Amino acid sequence: MTLAAVLWDMDGTLVDSEPYWLSAEKELVTAAGATWNPAILPLMIGQSLEHSAALLQEWFGITLSIQEIVDTLIDAVLDRMATLGVPWRPGARELLVELHEAGVPCALVTMSWKRMVDVVLDQLPDGIFATVVTGDAVTRGKPHPEPYLTAAANLGVDVASCVAIEDSTPGVASAEAAGARVLAVEAHVPLPAAPGRSRMTTLAGVGAADLEKIAAGGVVDLIGA
Repeated sequence: MTLAAVLWDMDGTLVDSEPYWLSAEKELVTAAGATWNPAILPLMIGQSLEHSAALLQEWFGITLSIQEIVDTLIDAVLDRMATLGVPWRPGARELLVELHEAGVPCALVTMSWKRMVDVVLDQLPDGIFATVVTGDAVTRGKPHPEPYLTAAANLGVDVASCVAIEDSTPGVASAEAAGARVLAVEAHVPLPAAPGRSRMTTLAGVGAADLEKIAAGGVVDLIGA
C-alpha cells in the first residue's frame, strides 16, 4: 500500500464547527460594541486561534488580550457543542472508521486547542487517531508546514506518502508545504485547483481505495470535472 497515513484537519473537515465559531465571533464583537464585518472571515478560517484573535483586535478594536479572546471563543463553541451536539461533516466519520479498521494510521492536525479537541475525540472510538497535533502544541500554525511535519514525525512515516484532508486555504498550504498529498474538501470557502491537488465537495462515498489512489499520485478533481 502506498498510503502511509491520513492526516485530518478537524474544523470544517471532520466536523462542521465553522458556524459555531462564527456565532461566537459575532457575539464577541457585539459585546465589544462594534459592528460585525463578514469580510474578515476568509482571513480567519483555517488560521491559528492566536492569529484570528489578533485580527479581531485589529478590525473591531477589541481590548481583551489574545488569550482572553481565545478562551472566550473556545468556551462559546464548547457550549454550543454541548447543547447542539458535534456537527459531523458528511462521510467524514465513516471514512475515519474505515481507515481505522483497515489499519491505516490517522492523525488529527488541527489549529483548535486541546480542550476543544478532547470534546470531539470523546465522540469517536478510542485510539482512532494514532497522534493528535493541536494548535496549542506547535510553535508555528497553519499555513506553516510544522503541524503536518509534526504529525508525520509522530507517526514515523514519510509525509510524502500521506494524504492530508483539508477544507481551508491555510490548511491546504500547510499540508502541501509539508510535502503531503492533499485532498481539498470545500466547505465554507472555495479552494482553487492546483497541480497535484485533489478536490471534492464532500467525503460522502469516499473510501480508503480513493485515498490510496491519491497517495499513489493520482488526482481526483470532482470540482473541476
